Amino acid sequence: MLSVLKCLLIFALIYSPVLLHAQDEKFVPLTKYPKTDTVAKKQPDSLQQLDVYDIIGSIFGNKRKTKNDTISTKPVFSVVPALGYTLQSKLALTLAGNVAFRTTKDSKISTITINTAYTQTKQIIIPIQSNIWSNNNDYDFIGDIRYLKYPQSTYGLGSSSNIRNEDPMDYDFFRFSEIALRRIWSDFYAGIGYIADVHWNVTHKGPLDGAPSDYVKYGAMAHSISSGITLNALFDSRDNSINPYRGFYASLQYLDNGSFIGNLHNWQAMVIDVRKYFKFPSNSDNVLAFWSYDWLVLKGNPPYLDLPANAWDTYSGTGRGYIQGRFRGAQMVYMESEYRFKVTNNGLLGGVVFVNAQSFSAAQGTNLQSIQPAFGPGLRIKLNKVSRTNIAIDYGFGREGSRGMFINVGEIF
Repeated sequence: MLSVLKCLLIFALIYSPVLLHAQDEKFVPLTKYPKTDTVAKKQPDSLQQLDVYDIIGSIFGNKRKTKNDTISTKPVFSVVPALGYTLQSKLALTLAGNVAFRTTKDSKISTITINTAYTQTKQIIIPIQSNIWSNNNDYDFIGDIRYLKYPQSTYGLGSSSNIRNEDPMDYDFFRFSEIALRRIWSDFYAGIGYIADVHWNVTHKGPLDGAPSDYVKYGAMAHSISSGITLNALFDSRDNSINPYRGFYASLQYLDNGSFIGNLHNWQAMVIDVRKYFKFPSNSDNVLAFWSYDWLVLKGNPPYLDLPANAWDTYSGTGRGYIQGRFRGAQMVYMESEYRFKVTNNGLLGGVVFVNAQSFSAAQGTNLQSIQPAFGPGLRIKLNKVSRTNIAIDYGFGREGSRGMFINVGEIF
């Protein structure tokens, strides 16, 4: 009995539906959900779609009743421990809790998620994300509150920066963000929001060769505040925001960190996020996906740690193959393509191959520098066939010997 309990605990730690802050914000869905969750189509028993929960149930003789796997107006609470891994954090022990519900029986699924983590690199991560849909899905309220104690190196500005210029940093970080979107028509939403990013206790060691780092040249600050109003527009026709098979997504966000709301730095930025999904071949569940993510400082000079950087996008997914924050600058242009395919007919196992490329400028007013490519394969394990949620295990290869494993819950984009 003891050995069975140990095996179950290990399985839960590895495969529980939790991910680190560096990759957890994809769980903020901005798309239409059906009134009931998608359920696998009826197939012969030998081809019935399976997921991790089916495997666990079969081990203990409990057959899963898929038709009851829907979320109603009654809140569903979950608390689970997990192990995670990213190139930046290394191993991490996470304790996560969430509540999922519908505000009415016809509304999309609303979620409140808390994922706390302590990592091998001594990072403390405490994020709280919320996504609340109103009656008839006319309004969507997206919240993001987080605290980080975050040792992390910077490597200078621009995509031509040298990895040998590593400057180890440490800082505390707090974010408060709330965005309200109103449906204008069909799949198009627009709204306004407020975001405040605060860094304090910022320290750095400097490059090993003693040369001044780009962080010092740009303007070292032990404390910074960026407080801004956002204007947001969204079009989303995806069939499923967690793991789309088809559809189109386009998001535009304008951020104004003006002096009128107390900023020492007056600066404006824009984020353009576009994604397209095709079934390929058209009669299969294989998907060819494309992603473009442009993060541009339009005016002014943000604090160094608020500059665009890889894997610091909203979804913390850009730049698989490079450590988070490897490239930083005033302008970021990013593109990625991924092919997702089944390995087993029952859907339990799948695979991906991906390729991406990114380019950054240095400080404001400078040109984009070299293009930094990366590529790699990945394994997918179906965690939940109702929501089409996968456990994603990717291995990315970049330039200058950069490589590493990225473990995630849900697709990168």
